[in-house]
Amino acid sequence: MTNFETVLLGIVQGLAEFLPVSSSGHLVIFENLLGFKEPEILLDTSLHLGTLLAVCIYFRSDLRKMIQELWAWVTPGGESGVGIGSHALLALMVVVGSIPTAIIGLIFKDPLEKLFGVVTTVGVMLMVTGIIVGLTKFISRSHGKWDQVGVWMALAIGTAQGLAIVPGISRSGSTIVCALLLGLKRETAGRFSFLLSIPAIIGAVGLHLESDAIARVGVTPLAMGFITSALVGFFALKLLMGIVKKGHFYYFAPYCWIVGALTIIFL
Repeated sequence: MTNFETVLLGIVQGLAEFLPVSSSGHLVIFENLLGFKEPEILLDTSLHLGTLLAVCIYFRSDLRKMIQELWAWVTPGGESGVGIGSHALLALMVVVGSIPTAIIGLIFKDPLEKLFGVVTTVGVMLMVTGIIVGLTKFISRSHGKWDQVGVWMALAIGTAQGLAIVPGISRSGSTIVCALLLGLKRETAGRFSFLLSIPAIIGAVGLHLESDAIARVGVTPLAMGFITSALVGFFALKLLMGIVKKGHFYYFAPYCWIVGALTIIFL
């Protein structure tokens, strides 16, 4: 695998991870176009690790406050007797939301990974993603009442994230739309969606970190893909958060339908 190929896939991952168009689906399509006989799961995972870095940088202030408030809450003599801060509660909800994601990922890991080699399935699921993000056209701003994630909300959004392991289903699209339907405010929905991706990506990296795969892909190409996805991903994340706040999420529905249809017909 060449540096050019991994850089190209890094650009695709950086854009598609945050825009609601399914990064995994686009990676499958581009890997197919590049002539890869089998999907390279470790490469896909390392590219996701690059976008994880972008999430951590973009939400660094939230992450710092989450750590500080959690530490103050659990430390003897801290604030545990007074109450839990909003960012500490947000951190706990990320943990709660990660539970269904982990269960789905561990139980269905092998059968779902086989779908990465079925391009037709990716096309169909991209069209499903178009329907999912298209739903936001009918969600009014007044529907978003809550700026704090509850336990049942976290479990529902985490389940949506777990189901998005299917290539072609957008993780960001599924989780943000789920959050909006549950009544979360737009900015809160976007922020929780991407904070929830952190433990999911870390878990995926742990599951697919194999020395044989590293040797097969190459350290340098993996590093090039990682850096590219991180840089492109950071700017794509800034773009998407602005789109979510404006309520223009549904703009991506026609794109998903068109790419999904072209994938089914030509690939």
